[in-house]
Amino acid sequence: MTKFEKSADELLYVQVSDFVREKIYSKQWGVDDRIPSEHELMQMLDLSRGTVQKGIKTLVDEGLLVQQRGRGTYVTQPVMARPSSNSLLSFAESMNEQGIPYQTTVVEKRVELAGKACADALGIGRGESYLYLARVREVFGEPVMFIESHLNLSAVPGLDKADFSEEGLFEAVERLSGHQIGKSEMIYSARTAGKKRAQWLRCDEHAPVLDLDQLVRLDNGVPVEWGSVWLPANRCVISSEIDRVRQL
Repeated sequence: MTKFEKSADELLYVQVSDFVREKIYSKQWGVDDRIPSEHELMQMLDLSRGTVQKGIKTLVDEGLLVQQRGRGTYVTQPVMARPSSNSLLSFAESMNEQGIPYQTTVVEKRVELAGKACADALGIGRGESYLYLARVREVFGEPVMFIESHLNLSAVPGLDKADFSEEGLFEAVERLSGHQIGKSEMIYSARTAGKKRAQWLRCDEHAPVLDLDQLVRLDNGVPVEWGSVWLPANRCVISSEIDRVRQL
């Protein structure tokens, strides 16, 4: 039986998380393995149910475990992979390329007036109209992405009338602007979800998420989209394939 030091400075539930995390990281418990039940862990670690539950919840929020009602708790893997490469694909194009079915839900859509930050990013005047669009993407019934977009209506007239539950954003932009999507500038940051994004991603507000801040330009260089893509850590990964440049 594993014994934890109850007088240690580290909280007991944190020790539970560390114990289970190490089992996973050391590959003693692999992907899709069912971990011991709460009762079994209580006996194994000589701890209360509440302490075990809190330790397990921490790992669920981190994305290492998933709880299935009536079945137990399992070591999980990301639902989807978001490739990172020199090829700029929308979410829809990426999912279609991977053969993964998905669903889009528009949760907010409204025309607003640009403040300084938005105006500077989109290259429009302060107080000029832009489209705010918030969408949730689901794969296999799980939200994998919350997307907040600030869209340049002067570059894409009529974009506020598009039906984004039926048409991808890039597709609508190219159709209405007469231009192709050119390039995207991206910055990745580790965050906690916060209340609003946790609501749509169905995770704890303190759960880790990846914030992809991006500025998308048309092929003529005009900024068309400025916004954030929020990726829950327990459902997404960023993958890349990079060639090493050898010095001559």
